[in-house]
Amino acid sequence: MFNFKNYIKDSSQIIDSLYKSENEIIFLARKIIKIFNNKGKLLICGNGGSCADASHFAGELICTFEKKNRKALPAIDLNSNFAALTAWSNDFDFNSFLKRQIEALGNENDILFLISTGGGNLKKKISVNLINAAKLAKKKKLYIISLLGKTGGELKNLSDISIVVKCNQTSYIQEAHIVILHIICKIIDDYYVQ
Repeated sequence: MFNFKNYIKDSSQIIDSLYKSENEIIFLARKIIKIFNNKGKLLICGNGGSCADASHFAGELICTFEKKNRKALPAIDLNSNFAALTAWSNDFDFNSFLKRQIEALGNENDILFLISTGGGNLKKKISVNLINAAKLAKKKKLYIISLLGKTGGELKNLSDISIVVKCNQTSYIQEAHIVILHIICKIIDDYYVQ
């Protein structure tokens, strides 16, 4: 039976564990600022709830987070072009769609920002689209950042830097990911608006 207090307590413990990743989170934010300052873009993607988080993150950067006078920043949610997504998936296959996006939009001065609660597994055919995108991004010399959960999966090894929320409960991982994304947004806001 569902226990409300236990859920809040367990989720809070996972979020509290992010203190251990403070330096990595600050580094991620600074790396993103650096690519923005060098005219690069942030290409963001995920599946399911992580897709929604990617869209949320891109929206915060393009619009504003807290500081209304912050300039717009070049963040692209790779999942959001529904015409391209449905055409490519229908005519070819879904697993290569994000790779196609990297082919079209990714440049050496960009960051591919992956969000995945499991990190992908080719043998089990889990998040193959993210793995394919990461492999092409590596070839094109994009910097790869990932927010992951569980063991980090295959994306952990394909990423230049990753933060793995060590938990097996998808909802807790997603709650921790959104906290990380909001912290990154806050650091970016503070950098651009003193």
